[in-house]
Amino acid sequence: MNVKCSGVYRACGIITDKNMLNNFLPVSRSDMEKRGWEQCDFVYITGDAYVDHSSFGHAIISRVLEAFGYKVGIIAQPDWKDKNSVTALGRPRLGFLVTSGNMDSMVNHYTVNKKRRHSDAYSPGGEIGKRPDYAVVVYCNLIKQTYKDCPIIIGGIEASLRRLAHYDYWSDKIKHSVLIDSGADLLLYGMGERSVVEVADALDSGIDVSDITYVKGTVYRAKNTENLYDFITLPDYEKVSSDKLEYAKSFKIQHENTDAFTAKTLVEKYKEKCYIVQNPPALPLTTTQMDDVYALPYMRAYHPMYEKMGGIPALSEIKFSITSNRGCFGGCSFCALTFHQGRIVQTRSHESIVAEAVLMTKDKDFKGYIHDVGGPTANFRHPSCRKQLTKGVCTNRQCLYPSPCKNLTVDHRDYISLLRKLRNIDGVKKVFIRSGIRFDYCMADHDDLFLSELCKHHISGQLRVAPEHISDNVLKYMGKPSNGVYQSFIKRYQRINAKTGKEQFIVPYLMSSHPGSTMKEAIELAEYIRDLGYMPEQVQDFYPTPSTLSTCMYYTGVDPRTMQPVYTPVSPHEKAMQRALIQYKKPENYDLVKEALIKYGRTDLIGFDKKCLIPPRKLKSSDAYAKTQPVKRQRINASRNKIQHAGNGRKDNNINGKKKKR
Repeated sequence: MNVKCSGVYRACGIITDKNMLNNFLPVSRSDMEKRGWEQCDFVYITGDAYVDHSSFGHAIISRVLEAFGYKVGIIAQPDWKDKNSVTALGRPRLGFLVTSGNMDSMVNHYTVNKKRRHSDAYSPGGEIGKRPDYAVVVYCNLIKQTYKDCPIIIGGIEASLRRLAHYDYWSDKIKHSVLIDSGADLLLYGMGERSVVEVADALDSGIDVSDITYVKGTVYRAKNTENLYDFITLPDYEKVSSDKLEYAKSFKIQHENTDAFTAKTLVEKYKEKCYIVQNPPALPLTTTQMDDVYALPYMRAYHPMYEKMGGIPALSEIKFSITSNRGCFGGCSFCALTFHQGRIVQTRSHESIVAEAVLMTKDKDFKGYIHDVGGPTANFRHPSCRKQLTKGVCTNRQCLYPSPCKNLTVDHRDYISLLRKLRNIDGVKKVFIRSGIRFDYCMADHDDLFLSELCKHHISGQLRVAPEHISDNVLKYMGKPSNGVYQSFIKRYQRINAKTGKEQFIVPYLMSSHPGSTMKEAIELAEYIRDLGYMPEQVQDFYPTPSTLSTCMYYTGVDPRTMQPVYTPVSPHEKAMQRALIQYKKPENYDLVKEALIKYGRTDLIGFDKKCLIPPRKLKSSDAYAKTQPVKRQRINASRNKIQHAGNGRKDNNINGKKKKR
């Protein structure tokens, strides 16, 4: 590859330009003119507002391309009702890059009940509706109306998880690969730094986009399979869209081919002379390459044009958080990380992370608190075993489920060392861990040091963990450890935390209506919450998002790993009842909870006994107060009687809440 600008040097595959402008990338023609550009090499269209921070995919990809000498302009949240909105920066020399943003646009717009959300954290002032439904498809169609022969490369979470035929919860059907519906030329899945540069170099060298069929981490259309070798043919679209078991078989094959070292090329046929070809994933980044990516000259802020609109709410959540790792070997069934970032953990060096923390301390808004140091799972700082970086992850085995693999490397020392360094930086008062820890991985570590440091220094009153459920049958389908592991963790946490002298608690994340959860398990979970004495403020009703094992179970009614039937709550009313049971104390949930308990033969939980969930009838606020504090009520009545007797029947003005007229 040719170096395109002066003052650059290459470091492990990433080029860094010491003379790069420390400014936002162009968002208008006038911005281009200030840089002396007549034309962008790439125009990047995103469904998010333009935030130049390494937690935003468009920021990373655009900065990486810039580091390799390419000119990138940004069109954020174009008006999809106006085809001219995508022409703001003119025709790019090499092509358009398109993403829906950091979230799938449908998840961004709709709750699990398919109701429209009221806000969008990735839009100015939190305003909803700044991007269309199925944004990738809509943006690509807009581009094609004006630039019919300009290459379009799609990527990001929406494209990545819809790269092959997939179940779409919102339309309740199997949709095509997004490459078909969007008309794009190439799809980049996963994190994309490696593949986007390789594609850019190919286009820059004059290779037609239709001939870029060799890049790992990409998906493309083909007229035939004559030039392919060592590939797996998936059931064709007609089969998977009409037969749920065929879809389950196809998904199993996809799930087994997500590792960069072991995956095969996958081929999905749509019609004559139309095949979707998925190349194996791109290799994970090395630590040096991760460091290079996060050292790029991000502005670490939203574009100033949003200031008058109230800024971008999502930035406040992550501005003072640090990404420590990528990938996750946890393998939860309801999580799409396996399909997107993969199971091999990739980490940044201590030096890189400390440098970012020092940079934070110089920000005028920094108050001394680093909000998080983590990633998908905070306490994963290395691959799960030694062989992964040369042979990949096991195809048919999980690292932690149903129990930790005997080859699992369990060691928190590197993470402890990193956290200590961050705590000792001048200007840093506290370093929090909020991205979540795997408690089963903690339990596999027999040394108390990590939990001890966690309790002493890195939480403030509450430790949030995700047992998700208490039924082992449901946990089996979730790919989570048994409830016994969680109960053991609670005891260990309480023992270690007691030594700190702090009053700190565990806040569990719980999920309702996951595949495998009948009303029996839902009621058992409610009873557990009753005995816990804690009412969860937040409850996640299972959301069938594209390309997860759990979503496949939801749609097909079978576990694709075994092809055995699995009970799945699909009725909106049953899902509502399961969710209401977790928060049975809320007055607005009373009717649903009562219906569930009567319908499923658990009327023993309706009454005033301490084991009951709800009273026989919906109580008024005063009745509820009387029910929860009967002893206090008796004392008040007794006091009233004494006062009345002492005053010869006169009513006490204070007791009755009335002031005596004077």
